[in-house]
Amino acid sequence: MAARNEPQRSCLGCREVKDKQELLRFVLAPDRTLVPDLRGKLPGRGAYTCLRKSCLAAAVMKKGFARAFRGEARSGAPDELIALVAARMVERIGGYLALASKAGKVASGGESVIEALTRRSPGIVCVATDISTDIGQKVTGLAARLGVDHFSLFDKEQLGALIGKGPRSAVVVELGGFSEALKNEMNKYRNFFEGGTHAT
Repeated sequence: MAARNEPQRSCLGCREVKDKQELLRFVLAPDRTLVPDLRGKLPGRGAYTCLRKSCLAAAVMKKGFARAFRGEARSGAPDELIALVAARMVERIGGYLALASKAGKVASGGESVIEALTRRSPGIVCVATDISTDIGQKVTGLAARLGVDHFSLFDKEQLGALIGKGPRSAVVVELGGFSEALKNEMNKYRNFFEGGTHAT
């Protein structure tokens, strides 16, 4: 039996057509405020952009949401909507990190992370953007040798706050469902700011 084709939608910013699951969905609240639907499950008509801040900004500037929703779509300035989407993404990342931490699947701090990488089954490593060069190179080098995905998206304060602790230079999550979910969410966050993949 042939695989079922995924529904496709076009980005309001660049007009590229992609599978719906690869795009960022938005719906309208009752007061016609634009709401990012990161899970793609909110009720109502949806409008889409690529998972890139540049496409989101373009959609706002071109009044693409107003056309898609056939009327007013309150979004504020492009930077405000970008900040809202980023905040929602961080909430999802923080939620998964909190679950992993409660399940005892998280080690944090440079030396603890290095030890966990060598003695456990690591699934994903988060390195603070302001980690010291020496510790940072040790952690990322070891992760690379072990084939463990590593991300550098948040500073020490943010990274610690995401697991309900003080500043942390690095965090490792053991291999399992939480690590896969986190990897997916962090890839989305990174792609949103760095551009992700785009057809030429």
